[in-house]
Amino acid sequence: MGVRSLDDAVRETLAGPALAAGWVGIAVAALPTLAGVELSTPVRYAPLVASVVVFGLPHGAIDYVALPRAVAGRVTGRWLAVVGALYLVLGGAYAAAWFAWPVAAALGFVALTWLHWGQGDVYPLAVLLDADYLDSRARRVATGVVRGGLPMLVPLLGHPEAYREVVALFAAPFGGSVGDLWLFAPDARLALGVAFAALTVGTLAANRRATAASPPTAWRIDAAETVGLWVFFLVVPPVFAVGVYFCLWHAIRHVARAVAVDGGSRNALAAGDLRGPLARFAREATPLTVAALVLLGGFWVAVPDPPTTLSGAAALYLAFVAVLTLPHVAVVTWMDRAAGPL
Repeated sequence: MGVRSLDDAVRETLAGPALAAGWVGIAVAALPTLAGVELSTPVRYAPLVASVVVFGLPHGAIDYVALPRAVAGRVTGRWLAVVGALYLVLGGAYAAAWFAWPVAAALGFVALTWLHWGQGDVYPLAVLLDADYLDSRARRVATGVVRGGLPMLVPLLGHPEAYREVVALFAAPFGGSVGDLWLFAPDARLALGVAFAALTVGTLAANRRATAASPPTAWRIDAAETVGLWVFFLVVPPVFAVGVYFCLWHAIRHVARAVAVDGGSRNALAAGDLRGPLARFAREATPLTVAALVLLGGFWVAVPDPPTTLSGAAALYLAFVAVLTLPHVAVVTWMDRAAGPL
């Protein structure tokens, strides 16, 4: 069934690598910017290109086994049909929206990713770190809003023109034009920045007041991650920062969750074996990762104005990821509900 808590032996094997991958990734990725080195276009887009095979795309390609294991404890033909229907209906509807309303679909992708990446960070805090202050739904929601806003809003505050360019590249293959959106105006960014900073501080303070652990290790890690990500997304070029975060932070933490709902992998983790569960993840993710790449090729052919540059190609890839993200969010939400309250 769903996992809201882990045996200590499983947590000991899984938590360290799952969390440290993101910490090391953003620390190393921040070094060139902090040293004043300007990243070339190929380097900025390299993490997104790598995400095709390095956890990014594959982390959602195991939904077909992760959901039934989380809800029913086993994979059956009926469950495969359910997951397939989710992807067909929700993904198909969102794909149609990109062709009909590209700018709205692009902004919707930002909102959807905000929701999902926040949702994805609440799990490791609650389960891998055993954060007791997340026993409140209000604190879970606030923490998710803050965590999702770090990669989705903070880059807008530090790099508005680059952010605008990426949103424009999302819409361009479908014939959309961003135009003069209020979102990119200085007064809008100031208001959003002040509000989000206040929400960040308020959420951390509320969580600290609610924590019962002494010393409050989970809260300290939560606060350090939050401050570190604020700085990371404020100073590092957005495309590069988001690509690194997608591969090494969000995706790996979701993979940790997915392997933990499988009974065989939990037994291996309890025995200190991480390699076996990761190998199983790779085997199970490969078929649908390949299928997704085939669909991406069809998506590329279908758009009215296929991209001719690296940045345009990366943006179209992300639009395709958006199509897959909507059903993926439905799967993760279902897993959350199956796991029950903290």
